[in-house]
Amino acid sequence: MAAALVLVWTYLLIGLLSRFGGIVAQQMLYPLIGRVFIHTLGPASFVDLPDTDPRPNTLVTFHAHLLGHPDLPRWLHYTQRSPSQPGFLYGTPTLEDRGQQIIEVIAYNRESFETTRNRLVLLVGEPEGPSLPYEAEFLVQSHDVEEVLPSPIGQRFLTALGGLWVPGELQLLNITSALDRGGRVPLPIEGRKEGVYIQVGSASPFSTCLKVVGSPASHDRCTQGQPPLLSCYDSFVPHFKVDWCNVSLVDKSVPALPGPVPTWGDGILEHDPYFCPPTEAPDRDFLTDALITLLVPLLVALLLTLILAYIMCCRREGVIQMVHHSTIHGNTEELRQMAANRSVPRPLSTLPMFNVRTGEQLPPCSDIAQVPLILDQH
Repeated sequence: MAAALVLVWTYLLIGLLSRFGGIVAQQMLYPLIGRVFIHTLGPASFVDLPDTDPRPNTLVTFHAHLLGHPDLPRWLHYTQRSPSQPGFLYGTPTLEDRGQQIIEVIAYNRESFETTRNRLVLLVGEPEGPSLPYEAEFLVQSHDVEEVLPSPIGQRFLTALGGLWVPGELQLLNITSALDRGGRVPLPIEGRKEGVYIQVGSASPFSTCLKVVGSPASHDRCTQGQPPLLSCYDSFVPHFKVDWCNVSLVDKSVPALPGPVPTWGDGILEHDPYFCPPTEAPDRDFLTDALITLLVPLLVALLLTLILAYIMCCRREGVIQMVHHSTIHGNTEELRQMAANRSVPRPLSTLPMFNVRTGEQLPPCSDIAQVPLILDQH
């Protein structure tokens, strides 16, 4: 009973201190250079979150970043499909990432709006055991990246690959989403997945089956729309769907020959008969260019004006059009003069007041404002 009370009080004290910034929970992790690192983020790992219940339906999202920086290191990635599912930190560190890196993770409870922080201290070190010079990369089209990050799925993939690559110990080297390699987002249709690249290493040479699949002849068949050269049974079926046209093999057992060492010169180009830069720039007069730029458009405009004047004044068609236009203009003026000088009395309907039944009209000098609208009413 006393131990239970002590545990409860310890939990409450840690929750209060973490809420007010007193302490932040830390966890030590040990990624290895050249080996895939996977860490699961779930509500159960954040014991300081007061109202977080580690049930599967708890809605919690995470935000991870390098301490003192706004984003994660370049080798580390974060993914979470939905708030009801766990998040994952995954990636493969390189030699440049050796040392200590502190990742700060903030958890948000979407139901109670509580937040808490947790720090992951990553100590990146050298891997133990033999080196893995033989590397093979496969494109799995039947899974998303967060579906292969859990440990059981990764082990199942290695077990299936063991039927094609024996003997030797297989290890996961890297896991990358196909979207990070330029893949397209699939349509929202059931069964469509984004795809994931899985890189596996081994100390044993490639099997004959893998060599045939990764040969140039097999890739040539894929480019022509034909099935690849698969000389063995596909042991990934039915759990994984591997695109055998996207299998790449890398053999690092034979060290690459060093290239020629560059020789540093004095910075002056040697004599080259094909490159003869001019030593002096001759003087150039731009008056001719300016005159051509100005006079040519003016001459073209003048020529067009003369052609139009010739057509309108000297050609029969132009004279007819001008006479026609002059006739229309004269007739219009004559009609206007006749309308202005006519002495015909105006129609009765146009007068200000007119009685339809009697035909009586008002005198022009009468005050229209004092006359009723209907003459029979007065």
